[in-house]
Amino acid sequence: MTGWTEFILAMAAFLGSHFLPRLGDLRGRMIRAVGRRLYFSAYGALSLALLIWVIVAAGRAPYVELWSQWPWMRWVPNLAMPVAAVLAAIGLGIRQPYTLGGRRRAGFDARDPGAAAVVRHPLLLSLAVWAAAHMVPNGDLAHVILFGGFALLALGAMPVFDLRARRSEGAAFFEATSPLSLAPFADPVWRRRNGRALVLRAGVGLALWAGALLLHTWVIGVSPYPV
Repeated sequence: MTGWTEFILAMAAFLGSHFLPRLGDLRGRMIRAVGRRLYFSAYGALSLALLIWVIVAAGRAPYVELWSQWPWMRWVPNLAMPVAAVLAAIGLGIRQPYTLGGRRRAGFDARDPGAAAVVRHPLLLSLAVWAAAHMVPNGDLAHVILFGGFALLALGAMPVFDLRARRSEGAAFFEATSPLSLAPFADPVWRRRNGRALVLRAGVGLALWAGALLLHTWVIGVSPYPV
């Protein structure tokens, strides 16, 4: 594959993998057939593989420069990625069903919102931070389409999930949760209930970030370190 073909196919495959399962209750039928755990394990692995393919394909696309890369620009993703990794670790299995990665069967208790009191959509915010930070040092057309598209997709999904929550939970959901706030850490009751779990998840996120940093050159083919 040459030119833009691979990049277009990779983007189509990634986007299709997220939208096609929602057509005709395909996802529901597959979950009933193989079980929830197996489905989401396989789907997660497929999504990760397709994401890597999209990133690699963007690097192979014809280079059309929109802005030049300056040495300071590499510091942006290096400083942002630990935050994105911690947000991703918090978001996987978060105890509120109206967001990406939330527990569908857990429901939502406004009296004990858990991590959602700090950040309502941690996984989507993680994706937006990752994409926006990587767009800064990658000013060619393919990468701007890639990272800009992911950032807009993540930010655009938040009000869609919020609309579902408002219809199901009403105002109580938004009174108990926050787009992003550190205020819950000042509440001793909240800290006692959620502090340990958040610290553990933050540790997992930082470990994943360190692993991704070490493997970045090998997997993506580009050194992430500032020059």
